[in-house]
Amino acid sequence: MEISQWARTRAFRIIVCACALMAAATAVRALPAAGATGAYDPNDPAQLAEYQHALRLGVQAYVYGYPLLDTDRVFRTATSVNVPDGSGAGPINQFSNVRRLASPNDKTVVAPNHDTLYSMAWLDLRSQPIVAHMPVVHGRFVVFELVDPYTNNFAAIGSVGYPPGDYAIVAPGWHGRLPRGVHAIRSPQTRVWVIGRTYIKSAADTPNVVRIQNEYSLTPLDKWGTHYTLPRPKRVIAHATKYAVPGTQPGQDPLAFFDALGNQLAQFPPPAADTPLLTQLAAVGIGPGLRPSATARLDAATVQGLRDAVAAGARQVKADLQTAFLMGAPAHSGWLVARTGTYGTDYSTRALVDLIGLGAPVSSLAIYPFTVTDNALHPLNGANRYVAHIAKKYLPFPVKGFWSMTLYDANGFFVPNPAGVYLINNRSPVHYNADGSLDLYIQPNAPSAALQRRNWLPSPAGRPFRLIMRLYKPASVEGVISGRTWQPPTVMPCLPSGLTATGIACAS
Repeated sequence: MEISQWARTRAFRIIVCACALMAAATAVRALPAAGATGAYDPNDPAQLAEYQHALRLGVQAYVYGYPLLDTDRVFRTATSVNVPDGSGAGPINQFSNVRRLASPNDKTVVAPNHDTLYSMAWLDLRSQPIVAHMPVVHGRFVVFELVDPYTNNFAAIGSVGYPPGDYAIVAPGWHGRLPRGVHAIRSPQTRVWVIGRTYIKSAADTPNVVRIQNEYSLTPLDKWGTHYTLPRPKRVIAHATKYAVPGTQPGQDPLAFFDALGNQLAQFPPPAADTPLLTQLAAVGIGPGLRPSATARLDAATVQGLRDAVAAGARQVKADLQTAFLMGAPAHSGWLVARTGTYGTDYSTRALVDLIGLGAPVSSLAIYPFTVTDNALHPLNGANRYVAHIAKKYLPFPVKGFWSMTLYDANGFFVPNPAGVYLINNRSPVHYNADGSLDLYIQPNAPSAALQRRNWLPSPAGRPFRLIMRLYKPASVEGVISGRTWQPPTVMPCLPSGLTATGIACAS
């Protein structure tokens, strides 16, 4: 699709800023061709054709493979400690429980929520199944989201999916007997990311959530039914080492990206549906167990095309995000509303979801509307005041679980403010209009009227920001995704008159 007109809008620029870290990560120095003699000559038509062919396939491989490598980056970072660190990092096959709500000082996780406390774990199923225990919890949303290395949410336990209980997460090809009362959930891969979420009402509710988290457990199958205690290291490593996706850092050979992809594809066999693409990629040395940097048969033009494809692939993912926003925003009051959690061969959507929300669950568990613009696609900025208007026909929110609208700065972190307010949600004491509609006031300063302050979401003065909604256990997935039965709040700037363009009064 032609997006040059979109590229000229201010909304394009703000989304690019939101993705700047990825763009910066692709800056690399020029390197000689690996496994090839001579140098690439772009003036040679034959070499130019080879270069363009490799560039095209390399970009496809980047879009296809980045989520796999990004998930591995998170795995390596999270499991670089040998004791749970309280921020989600911990040893393999152990829960790392986050025991408090995030604050503006927390910079570890981008776009943290203020709705749940996390319980994170990475499972290695190669030697045996791991039994996950989810207790029965009354009157509170709880879930274990199970994610494979390809970022597919293949199962959930708790308020969505399988009911609470004991479940052996088993690897492909495992055959064995399970103890009475333990049920099998078959994983498509030997590695599983468990993203546990426990609903929290407020900071004062923290002790109650901690008691629930203490009942969560992961037990190797051969230890099930025993008094299993977690191993204790002789030397504690409590601070995680931060890893990056190979080949994306300054000074690195971009071919390292495709070498690492070959390793991951060999360790985690791709679905059969990926075979057509992988057959094409094999022609340029990309695929399970393949390492382009060590493939002597690749000529200099092909090697250069692959190296350039890493930077071009990052640009492609951002362009796909911009296109998705352009296509989806008009149908959703200026918001991007995407189907997440399972992608099949839609590699583009998988990559852009990785960019804005790695580990997003299936839409039946949660939907995350996202925006960096107002309803006219102008970038959101704390230099302006806004009203987010929700018509009565779209209330109550279409959820069986809970909803929230959270404000983040341009880097995806909470905005410090005297009120300590980072979101408005189903627990907020909001004031509804006489006609049943709801106006939320997004501005740096608190409204002077007490009723309006109940609907206030503080923004950063003079700086860009973004909004993310969370609709947990949506009542109508298709209605929200399509926009036919529900629309997110329309975010409208305030005019000098103190009204929006549609005549809605701004905060006083």
